[in-house]
Amino acid sequence: MSSANPAARPPRDPGLQPERTALAWNRTALAVAVNGVLVLRAGMVGNAPLFLGVGAMLLLAAAGATAYSSVRKRQLLRAVGTPPTSSATALALAALVALLASGAGIASILTIR
Repeated sequence: MSSANPAARPPRDPGLQPERTALAWNRTALAVAVNGVLVLRAGMVGNAPLFLGVGAMLLLAAAGATAYSSVRKRQLLRAVGTPPTSSATALALAALVALLASGAGIASILTIR
């Protein structure tokens, strides 16, 4: 059985990878949503429209990450042979949103007195 010949490989066993991938995206979405709620609260308490807008965008980003995790899980469960790779753009966007959410959450906590 040669690894160079894809036809000679045994069928792919997805195991728990699709579930782990979906859980990772859901954890990211939860973290972004929590920061979005903190920022929204800071915007309402401090009468800061900028925080209200950022908080709403973070909640939308969390919803998008949850939707992406559902799509990604289905892709991985349907995959035969080599699983499809994640989009580098999606991963970079998720990392950027998570960093911005963390910064916005910290800023909202520091501005509430």
